[in-house]
Amino acid sequence: MSKHNSKVKKEELSLSNPRQSIVYRLVSYFIVFPLFRFLFRGHTFGIKNVPKTGSLVVVANHGSHFDPPILGHVLGRPIAFMAKKELFEIPFLGWVISSCGAYPVKRGSSDREALRAATAKLDAGWATGIFLDGTRQKDGRINKPKAGAALLAAKSGSYLLPVAITNSHRVLGKKGLFPRFLQINVLIGKPIPPPETIKKIDLLSTTQTLQSTINMMLDQGVLSE
Repeated sequence: MSKHNSKVKKEELSLSNPRQSIVYRLVSYFIVFPLFRFLFRGHTFGIKNVPKTGSLVVVANHGSHFDPPILGHVLGRPIAFMAKKELFEIPFLGWVISSCGAYPVKRGSSDREALRAATAKLDAGWATGIFLDGTRQKDGRINKPKAGAALLAAKSGSYLLPVAITNSHRVLGKKGLFPRFLQINVLIGKPIPPPETIKKIDLLSTTQTLQSTINMMLDQGVLSE
């Protein structure tokens, strides 16, 4: 193999498998891990379903603010999440979330801008996290899914990974003042191929498949390895 081809190969590998930054690892193993594993007595099921390299759209239900860091820890590979641009302007916090793979999106920006930012991460080989409802749900289920994840997968040619997070919606209780250390489990389904086209019918079909898969895992409670 020539030096040129060797260099190209190394560049392709680096793009297909982004490394966790030191900050990402510190936050993951010294903050998120003890919270998830000991305080929330968390377990992860179906970890073998997670592709270790290449672009991937991780799609989950959303019950609380604990969901992004938990997902970023348990899947065994770095996940980039969209975050409001204002958060990156906060001293220290902006540096931390940027080091953890988050990417900024302006408040009120168009869907096209958000799609472009997420696609850039996928093109670099990242796993990108998306909550299918777009916002937290009181019952922790998928109720009103958006087609954004399916569109992103279709545009980038990335597989979609359905993930169910149990009980996170109950952690903060009704008043949301103090956390309750209930058991939180993460259930990982098998990857789903991207829609064949960006036509509405194909996007809706994939979105409905994601919704039913995640809600079924939530009902199931435990997924065998």
